[in-house]
Amino acid sequence: MVSSTPRALLSVYDKAGIVEFATGLSRAGWQLLASGGTAAALKSAGLSVTDLADYTGYPALLGHQVVTLHPRVHGGILADRSDPGHRAEMEQHGIEPIDLVVVDLYPFERRPGTENIDIGGTALIRAAAKNHRNVGVVTDRTDYQTVLQEIEQQGGLGASTRRTLARKAFARTATYDGTIVGWLDEGDETLHPPTLHLSLERAEELRYGENPHQASARYRRIGTLAGGSEDQAEWWDGVVRLGGMEPGYLNLLDAGAAWALVHDLGDLPAVAVIKHAGPCGVAAGKNLADTYTRALACDPQAAFGGVVAFNRRLDSETVRLMTEAPQADVVIAPDYEEGTVSELLRRRANTRILQAPTPTDSGRELRQIEGGWLAQSAPSWAETDRRAWRVVSRRPPGWLLEEAGFAWAVVAHVASNGVVLAKDRTAWGVGAGQPDRVGAVALAVDKAGGRAEGGVCASDGFFPYPDGVEAAAGAGIKLVIQPGGSVNDQAVIEAADRLGLSMIFTGQRRFRH
Repeated sequence: MVSSTPRALLSVYDKAGIVEFATGLSRAGWQLLASGGTAAALKSAGLSVTDLADYTGYPALLGHQVVTLHPRVHGGILADRSDPGHRAEMEQHGIEPIDLVVVDLYPFERRPGTENIDIGGTALIRAAAKNHRNVGVVTDRTDYQTVLQEIEQQGGLGASTRRTLARKAFARTATYDGTIVGWLDEGDETLHPPTLHLSLERAEELRYGENPHQASARYRRIGTLAGGSEDQAEWWDGVVRLGGMEPGYLNLLDAGAAWALVHDLGDLPAVAVIKHAGPCGVAAGKNLADTYTRALACDPQAAFGGVVAFNRRLDSETVRLMTEAPQADVVIAPDYEEGTVSELLRRRANTRILQAPTPTDSGRELRQIEGGWLAQSAPSWAETDRRAWRVVSRRPPGWLLEEAGFAWAVVAHVASNGVVLAKDRTAWGVGAGQPDRVGAVALAVDKAGGRAEGGVCASDGFFPYPDGVEAAAGAGIKLVIQPGGSVNDQAVIEAADRLGLSMIFTGQRRFRH
């Protein structure tokens, strides 16, 4: 006769917490089945447990690859207790029902390799999750306490809990399999394999989305798209909020954009002010306080409510200037001088103060479109080789080449069509998101207001006609840096020669949409 005593099967790689959990089950009147190492751990703790080898009549085979793959195990998990036919077969073959399956998986994410591809564990998890009307399944030790508490209070797991656990179990095996596929793809040496397995887990709920009526949450990537390791956290998970309000949807977008920009500006101290994902002030220099002052001066009106990013430890002098400037929504830096955080919070209580690690590059960018996704290689602007640059009109002096490098780095972070007018390593004028290039130049000239005279004009795409170059020359620009590649390149070069401009073709476009 089939026993009515509840029975749990435990087979875990990570033994943390399993003895305490099994002890609770035993006290609640549950029988315990366990595989090799788990059974040994429970027996060492003085618990009464049946080893699966004794239960099935088969020892662990093929180097412990075949342990739980047995009809007495899977029959006990998959059986429908309300089906008379199932019950009769269980009686006939000596199969006892298994009411709870507690299994984790070999740590493939941490140590990829065929030896860590779990077979029996995934089979147990899927069987228990499939039959969640009758069986509970635990795949995460953080659920031990909740599950045990419900068993102790109610004598078992309710339907809602079993369904929740089953969903989590299928998500776990899906992520696990996706990680294995990604590992197998690595040998193909292609950035765009036939399939991409994007596994996400919710990291936090946000107050709202792009607009207050939109619900929002931040998800983190797990598996291969997170770097192939459970131990390698997403960049945002390494960001520490030192004070201020919780960051929202737009704060996350703008902070990420600002952080990427200041880390593309070379070794000098750099400051970026970002608003609506685009730079409205950028500067680099030897002194952080002076650099901040210049970045803010680019467009102080636009800076209100923006994100201010620093690539250096934030010092007290810069903080003093910040408390006298338009309030930022977010301040992000790699470190903070002692006392600076408290001073910022004293004067700017709602400003989100973030400490962040160096930005990471997954090598691939993904964007959602209607009905699908787009994938492309990450641009890696900071690694652009200047040896590919070609001077096509009037060789500039060395200091102007350095200005060109700064402007060229900044324009990569401007929405296309994008133009930056820079001087003294300061982006005085930014023309962003214009449908025509001469319009982007005109906007940048208007924003600069004469402060970029004698400096550089950087364009993220080629000039299709001489008019954009002529507009830049009219603002006193001395060097134009652009990708080149227009059918009218020669006419544009001739215009630069006629206007006395230096011009560089980089051979690389820098569109951003």
